[in-house]
Order: sequence, then C-alpha cells, then structure tokens
Amino acid sequence: MRKPGDSKPILTAPRRDFSSVGSSAGKKTRKKAAKKSDPKSEAKSSRTPRPKAAGKAKKKRPPRNLFVALVLWLVRSVFRLFWWVFLRGTIVGILVLAAATGYYYTGLPPASEQVDGRARGSVTMLDRYNKVFAWRGEQFGGILRIKDISPYLVDAVVATEDKRFYQHFGISPRGIASAIVINLRDGRGPLQGHGGSTLTQQVAKIVCLGKRYDPNSGQTERQYEAECRQATLWRKLNEVPYALAMELKYTKDQILMIYMNRAFLGAGSQGFEAASRRYFGKSATEVTPAESALLAGLLVAPSYYAPTRNLKRANDRARVIIGLMEAQGYLTKAEADYARANPAKLSLAAQARAGGYFADWVMATAPSFLTKATTEDVIIKTTFDPKIQKAAEAAFADVFKNKVSKGSKAQAAMVVMSADGAVRAMVGGRALDVAGQFNRATQALRQTGSSFKPFVYGAALDLGYRFDTVVEDAPITIDIPGSGPWSPKNYSGKFMGPVTITRGLAYSLNTVAVRVSEDIGRDAVRAVANGFGLRGKLAQGPALALGASESTVLEMTGAYAGILNGGTSVAPYGLIDISLQGDKTPLMVKSGGLGERVITENSARQLVYMMNQVSLIGSGRRAQLPDRQIGAKTGTTQGARDAWFIGYTANYVAGVWMGYDDNSKLTGVTGSGLPAQIWKETMLVVTKGTPARPLPMIDPVLEASPKVALKGKKRRKDSARTIIEDVLGAIFGRTQ
Repeated sequence: MRKPGDSKPILTAPRRDFSSVGSSAGKKTRKKAAKKSDPKSEAKSSRTPRPKAAGKAKKKRPPRNLFVALVLWLVRSVFRLFWWVFLRGTIVGILVLAAATGYYYTGLPPASEQVDGRARGSVTMLDRYNKVFAWRGEQFGGILRIKDISPYLVDAVVATEDKRFYQHFGISPRGIASAIVINLRDGRGPLQGHGGSTLTQQVAKIVCLGKRYDPNSGQTERQYEAECRQATLWRKLNEVPYALAMELKYTKDQILMIYMNRAFLGAGSQGFEAASRRYFGKSATEVTPAESALLAGLLVAPSYYAPTRNLKRANDRARVIIGLMEAQGYLTKAEADYARANPAKLSLAAQARAGGYFADWVMATAPSFLTKATTEDVIIKTTFDPKIQKAAEAAFADVFKNKVSKGSKAQAAMVVMSADGAVRAMVGGRALDVAGQFNRATQALRQTGSSFKPFVYGAALDLGYRFDTVVEDAPITIDIPGSGPWSPKNYSGKFMGPVTITRGLAYSLNTVAVRVSEDIGRDAVRAVANGFGLRGKLAQGPALALGASESTVLEMTGAYAGILNGGTSVAPYGLIDISLQGDKTPLMVKSGGLGERVITENSARQLVYMMNQVSLIGSGRRAQLPDRQIGAKTGTTQGARDAWFIGYTANYVAGVWMGYDDNSKLTGVTGSGLPAQIWKETMLVVTKGTPARPLPMIDPVLEASPKVALKGKKRRKDSARTIIEDVLGAIFGRTQ
C-alpha cells in the first residue's frame, strides 16, 4: 500500500482483455500491446526507417549472352510463324476439302446406278442337261440389297474389312496412320501394302472416283482398271473427299450395297451374288456363316484364295474370318465352333472344275460380239456332258499317275463326241482345272501317222477296191523328184506278202497303204481327207499315205465320225444355241453336224468293218470293250514323236493323242499302248448302262467274192489261209 508522501507512482494492475486468451491471435495482440507500452519501441517508431541490409536484397541477374537471346528469339518467331501458317493452312485445307466434297457430291448418281459398273457382259454356259458348268466374262447376279443379303455375309464383310464402318464418317485417320506405320516398319513405302482404307474409301476406288470406262476414249479396259487401282498420293487424296461425299449422299447400307455388288471375287464373279452362285450354287441370301466367311475371305486376294483353286486354303482363310466375327460379337461361341467344324463345300459344278478347255473352244468358235466382246449377259446352251468329261479326266489322271514316269513332261489330249459331231468332252492337256491355256485338242497340229490310213482305204473303196482286195506287202521304192529314192518299211521290219487291204489296215502295213495310195492317186486321197474335215495342208509326196500331214485331235475325231456316219462328213460342234439372259428366242442356233457325202455308204460300211478288224486282230486289240463292237485305228509317227488312238462305238467317237510339246521322242509309247488305255477307260464309263448297238458295217461272209484282184499283180484266187483268217475274224467280230 502506498504511504502518504511517497513520491513513487501508485501501482495499479493493467486492464486486461480476456477475449483473446488461449488463441494465437491473443498472443499476438499481447505482444503488440507490450511493444506499444515499451518506451524503446516507441523511440524506435519515431525514428526514420532505415534501408534494408544489402545482404538481404535480391541478387541482380548477369546480362544475357547475345547469341542465346538471338536463338530464343528465332525459336519464338518460328513457332509463332508455324502456328500462323498451320492455323490458316488448316482453314484453307478445310475449305478445299469442303469444295472438293461438294464437287463430288453434286456428281454422285443414285446408289442403284452404282451397283453394276461392268463394261462387258457375261457368258453362262449350260451343258446338255441345261445345268451351268462354266462362266466367262464378268458375271453379275443382279442388284443385291442389304436387307435381302444373309446377315452372316454382311457381318463377315464388315468384320473383315472395316469393323468401325458404322461409326466413322468415311475416313479413319487412325487406320491410315496405323497402316503407314506398318508399311514403313516392313520396309515398304508409306502407301505400299496396307492402305488403311475404310469400306467407303474402297468403294470410291471400285467406282474409280465416278469415272466410267469409255470404249471410245482410246484407252483399253485393262489400262482403265490399272489407273483406277493406282496407289499414288494424289489418288489417295482424291479418295478422301469422294468418300465424304458418299457418306453425305448415301446411307451406310447403300454404301455397303455398292461394295457387295461390285467387289471382284474371282472366277469372273463381280459381286457376292455372282460369287455365291459360282461357288455354292445358291443365292447370297441363303449362305451360312461358314460360306459367308469363305466369300469374305476372297476380298484380300480373289485368285489366291479361290476355292476352286485350293479349297483347303480358302477354308483356312475362312476360319480366320470366323474368329474375327466371334471376337466382334457377330457370332456366338457355339455358332463359331459349328462353322469351324463344318466348313463350306463347293457346288457340283464348281467342284467338278470341268469344261475349261471345252468352254474356251466354244468361246473361240462362237461370234465374238456374243462372247468376248459382249456387253450383254449371254446364255449359251452346249453339247457338253459332265459325266463324260469326268470320265476322260479320270482316265488321264490314272494313266499319268501309274503309267508315266514321275516328272515326265509328256502331254496328251482327247475329244469325245457323239456320232453326229456333238462334242461331249474335251481335254486339252494334263492341267485339267484351268482355262485360257494352250488347248492341244484344238490348237496343236501334230503328224497323224498311221491314223491317217483309213482315208487312203476310204478313197480306194470308193474307186473300186473291196475290203478283200489283195495287195502285195513287199519292199517298194519310189523315186521322189528332188529327194531321190524312198523305200518305206513296216514297223515290224518284216513283210507278209499278199494280204487283203483289211489285214493291211489291221496290221498297219506301210507298204500296202503306199501301194494303194500310189495306185489310186494322191489327189484322190487328199480329196477324201479334206472332205472328212482335215483342213490343214496335206503332204504332197508318197509319205501322204503314212500320215506325214498334220492335223488336230478335234479334226481327226470329227473325220472318223464321218466314216461312222455312212461316209457323210461331220462338222464337230459344241454350241446348240445362244440367247440373251431373260430372252426365250435364241439369237443363233448350232452350226455343225452332218454335212455332205464324201464316199458312198457301201464304201463307208466296208471301211467300218475293216476298222473293226483293227480292234480284233490288229493294233487296237487292247482297246476292246467287253459288250460291244468298236472300230479304231492306231498311229505312231516316225521317231515316236506322236502316238494316236482314235476309235468309235455305234454312238460315240473318241480320239486320243500323246506327245511332247517340244516334239521330243516318246519312250516306250505307241498308239496301241497308253493312248488306247486312256480311250478304253473313258469309253467303259461312257457306255456303262447304255444299250449296245452294232456298228453300221458289212457282213463279210455275205459280201465275200470267190475272186479278188491282186493290185499290181496278175488276177488270182486268194490263198486259203487268208480267206479262213478273214472269215474267222469276221465271225468273231460279228458275235462279240
């Protein structure tokens, strides 16, 4: 307590503010209050503020290097320029793209006019039973609309070609970038190989950016197609606005419709309808998942994956497509497993792969404006018989597999026709399932050898000889002007003495044929050969009688058909009629069949008998059929470069040739060997189940004469041995 008189100030407790007790704000307030009450702080506050210490001030940056500053300025300038150009370039590009898209948009026709862009028509060939067996040209099955197509086929195409088809707007930048990366990685150019094209872009390419082929432009169709398939940068750039224009003009289904109607799928098939009928014999509206996958698999390489070329390879590709369909949800696992376990099978016509050479021949013989150059869809009815064709091909395959040395390049050809000249089958070479190759049955001119001799005897019979006329089989020498003496020999190297011309033909005696030819005159022989259809240039010298002339298998077979037809010529034909698809009235009918008479009917009947003896006692014995008569003649040219066998029953005539394309010598092959075997195996199938008819030939017993002429010698009676052998042969031939 303060006492009175004390000079010290009275102590009083300072007034406190407890509102901020316990808080940091309160502590700060107290500190501030303490500072205010501190006389020293008051003194400090009255002083002039002092500058901050130099050590606490910000450090000054050193001056920049002039070069660095220049580089930074250039970088910023280039960057600003780039953005300036990029932004304006983008705007210009968009405007150009829009203009190009608008240009193409205005020129796009209705979608229905885009589905068939063929410049040529198609040729469909029907066999003798009105079944399709071959196609040529660009086959088109008619407009196929998406709502009618099998949904499996639509899904297979989308899954294979463009799984984002229904999401994109015509182009896929991601797909293009990915394709470029793959191409560069594989060492190709950016536009080579994978294209990254959408289905819409593929349609743009298929329709050639709207440019149709003009036959009057001076550009060939092949050149036009090559131009459309170009993978240049300019072409790719043009595809983009065209694709965008189609996306604006057409619906997705319409774009897909154009694609599925115009895509090429091999074997001349344009569009999935034509391909489905070509390979499966059914419409594209009916195909199964396995068949759909096979068809979709053709898009990447139609020729390589063609099922008619290699069905296993085509189905292996189809399994990949089935996997894609399953992965993308188009097929359930059960459906995919079933499709893999039951792969697609070809139709009978496609499976047979028959008629390639025959179809080529028909196309070559029919008018070109209705075949190769047709702009319409043409239907050709033909004489083709698939059963006979299959038999001929099987015989070829068997002989070359089991009788010909492995690796041999020997070739063969065959023609089978009805007696009236209607060609039923044709094999133009060992490659049986191809078209457009060299046809040895119709194009190869080969020496005929002894198969020519029937024309020598046919001419002789027409000029007074008889089947039992006796001729001397003995050495003969003929002086050929400019060449000197010529002395033909028999194949055996031996001579038989006096023989009938029947035996001379049966044993293919060369001296007998030459003597007869020289006796009646070579002009007479040439006239008969020409009359029966041999159009080539015939030999002028005495070797004419031995088949020194050249001919084709088709001509020789047709000539033998003339002999079978009583001496009336036969023109081989394969075409019955031609009509436009949908028309009932044919544009033209067959040109072929029976022609003019060449030798008398009696002469022809004698010649048929003589040729029947070839198959009984002569060189054609290996070709005998168990239940019917045949007439035939073998032929082997000098040096064994050609081997022939041509023969007939009462209903069919068939000719077989074997040899090398380079005219090399055959080893161990004669006309009576492998050609005769091919002929027999084919005719066994052809005649199976058909009634046996006798050949139109004479009865030698009734026709026999007590006296015959020995040509070139004095008249005399035939030897008892010759008569007995001929009569026994005739009886055996009549009762077989």
